[in-house]
Amino acid sequence: MLRMEIALILIVAFIAYMYFSAQKQNTALHGTFSVLLMVVLLNLCLDGITVYTVNHLDTVPRLLNDILHRLFLGSMVFVIYLFYHYIALLVQEEVGRPSRAELPARIFLALALLCNFLLPIEYIITDEGNYSLGQYVAVPYVAVMFYLVLCAVLMLVNWKRITDKKKIAIGIALLIECVVSVLQGLNHAWLISGMGLTLMTLSFYLTLENPEALRAELTEQKLSMLYLKSQVNPHFLYNTLDTIRIRAQLNGDREVSDLLMRLVDFFRLSIKVDRAMVTLDDEMELLEAYLELMCMRYPDLHVDYDIDPELGGAPVPNFILQPIVENSLLHGLKNKGYKGEVTITAKSVGETRMEILVSDSGSGFEEGKKAEIDALLSGYAKQPPKLTGNSIGMLNVQKRIKLLCGSEYGLSYTENETGGVTAHVLLPLKNS
Repeated sequence: MLRMEIALILIVAFIAYMYFSAQKQNTALHGTFSVLLMVVLLNLCLDGITVYTVNHLDTVPRLLNDILHRLFLGSMVFVIYLFYHYIALLVQEEVGRPSRAELPARIFLALALLCNFLLPIEYIITDEGNYSLGQYVAVPYVAVMFYLVLCAVLMLVNWKRITDKKKIAIGIALLIECVVSVLQGLNHAWLISGMGLTLMTLSFYLTLENPEALRAELTEQKLSMLYLKSQVNPHFLYNTLDTIRIRAQLNGDREVSDLLMRLVDFFRLSIKVDRAMVTLDDEMELLEAYLELMCMRYPDLHVDYDIDPELGGAPVPNFILQPIVENSLLHGLKNKGYKGEVTITAKSVGETRMEILVSDSGSGFEEGKKAEIDALLSGYAKQPPKLTGNSIGMLNVQKRIKLLCGSEYGLSYTENETGGVTAHVLLPLKNS
């Protein structure tokens, strides 16, 4: 059996090397998978060590044997919990809320680990090899059954909201562990527990966490950024240049030079595609250049800013506010002849989050439009990249925020009591 443990260790070690050497986003999901890889590797190493020690009861001290076995089965319980937690995060990305079973899952983990380290151990000697026995051996198997049931219920309850790719990955992983557990229960010598854990890890790696998938994720993000920045409406450019031309005829050079400077500032800032994250000050500089030009074009358009100065250095995804403001103008104030107000607010929400609000005094949503936008934004992961249509800006902004900041952050909309719409951009609050 020891040769099987060595083979599995080499497989997981190779997966870990490929995974940690790949470029990926620092998200809770990827962080959990990273910890999972290391604990599976530890469990397999302990499995191999205990195979040797349990078959040398006459030379290995009983206390050392007990400690190693408790660590081995304790790590197995922790691995199974990590698989549940990883699957819960996968589902959370789709449904937008954490699993209600997270607290019971953690309580069960604590109890299982406590029992694993307190219950008595016995050893049995057979012709096929020695192995541990006793009440404590039942702990990891009960844990496997408990967490597999939690995962299955979690997937079934949210079946319609989970993408097919994630359904397949979760389903294959659960089926593998069930089959391995049943076969091992029928005859402990047929398979080892590490076989199921390794195959579950491999199934997630191949379907969701392999370097090609991570690179594709980053490529989609970069392409979305590039496409967003290419979507400065050509009419905006032409009309602005026409405004400058008319002003040149009516006014002196000072105003023309100011307009030209702001136009140059806008395009200079908007073509910086080398950074995924910029400071809020940089993002506001771009937005102010855009809005100054729009206010010159539409004299009855007024803009107010209420930006917490302490947030100026906070990192935000590059080029997310201009598409949102442009939506406010084109879909909120256009019907009013661009007469009204746009208010940009940035404030902290607690100690770990910040919120940027873009509020307009426009005509608000048409009937049924609010529900359509909510569905589009909540189901962002299922939406293919959009190259046409009015919702391209908000959809791509949502995708990039989710990719760069995590599934708990993003874009949402509310209707104002006094008319108009407010866009809410929730972001993590971290030091630049």
